[in-house]
Amino acid sequence: MLLKPPFLPSISETQLTDIGITSFGYVSTAEIVFSEEVRRICAKNQCNRYGKTWACPPAVGTLEQCRQQCLAFSSALVFSAAYPLEDCFDIEGMRRGHVRFKQVCDRLYDMLDPPFLLLSNEGCNRCRQCTYPNAPCRFPERLFPSLEGYGILVYELAKSAGVPYNAGPNSVSYFGLLCYGQRTP
Repeated sequence: MLLKPPFLPSISETQLTDIGITSFGYVSTAEIVFSEEVRRICAKNQCNRYGKTWACPPAVGTLEQCRQQCLAFSSALVFSAAYPLEDCFDIEGMRRGHVRFKQVCDRLYDMLDPPFLLLSNEGCNRCRQCTYPNAPCRFPERLFPSLEGYGILVYELAKSAGVPYNAGPNSVSYFGLLCYGQRTP
């Protein structure tokens, strides 16, 4: 299967796997489930990023604004990458996997021509200290907002696209969403 939106050259399955994507599938953006409950979980700040980064709420906008940004495109590539862990308590392995997944997102970004919207798990870790809210983002073109911060139910998204949510024991999976195929008014 080839990803052939009108604004970029073909990206083959091989190219996707070569950049580190282990699973992927496609959905219509109309199929994406947005949830106020996911946003409420974000507001509880369990990840310690709420209100501290341009990639997370409230900086990404309201749930409806996030929904409209996704719906400005017709199609979406749902993708994930899985990373091995020593055991289910391997926090350092999870961090390493997260850094590697952000590199996968960078490589995908480098293959694309605008317009598109690229979202990634768990906000941004590009800068040691985010400028939010006192100054603009240092790398706005490489800011891949949080799927969860957009209020997206990642489990449902993965299921809709036929992408395994869990890669098995002693592993961690991270997810991304590429919205493409800009709708015309």
